[in-house]
Amino acid sequence: MNDRFSTISGWVLFAGIVALGSSIVSGLYFNDERPEKMGFPIEGVVVEGEGGAAAEKPIDFSVADAAAGEQVFKKCAACHNADKGGANQLGPNLWGVLGEEIGKGANGFAFSDALSGKGGAWNFANLSEWLTSPKKFAPGTKMTFAGLSKSEDRANVIAFLNAHGDSPQPLPAAPAAAAPAAPVGAAAAGASKDAKPPVTLGQPAAPTDSKKP
Repeated sequence: MNDRFSTISGWVLFAGIVALGSSIVSGLYFNDERPEKMGFPIEGVVVEGEGGAAAEKPIDFSVADAAAGEQVFKKCAACHNADKGGANQLGPNLWGVLGEEIGKGANGFAFSDALSGKGGAWNFANLSEWLTSPKKFAPGTKMTFAGLSKSEDRANVIAFLNAHGDSPQPLPAAPAAAAPAAPVGAAAAGASKDAKPPVTLGQPAAPTDSKKP
């Protein structure tokens, strides 16, 4: 009796092991991975939170404050000064930098080839790019400053530098406001309204014989 019970228990245990193994193998074989993006993409529609960081608004110099820029410039004061006739420090003297040739400077400062080879002159736009990220503007530059991420800070410090020159330039006008984008549903409705209905061609009429039989 004990031998029979042991045999039955062994077969039950064996069957359980086989069932468990089959479950594991089938699970590995038929594993359905969760897709990275759920749902189906719709062409022309941008999902909130996708597509990278939102584009920054154009820098507005019309509200720039040179006094506030003087406070921002304190971050630069360890390497630069903006005094007329001031000596170069770790970085060049910045008096009259707007309108000056990029990477040439005054007083014989030794600029890196990355900056001296850019060409052109400093203006409001490229000075803002430089202050956003010097390494991105001129890869290989010796300047280790990370940059000013806030457009207000850049506008203010550029206004401060503009005021520190023999011939300050007029500040650029305020950027034009961008027209608001039409909602996706409204655009689709407009497209449907403007679309002409398809023309359905009927069967050609059977030719008639004008002659009587």
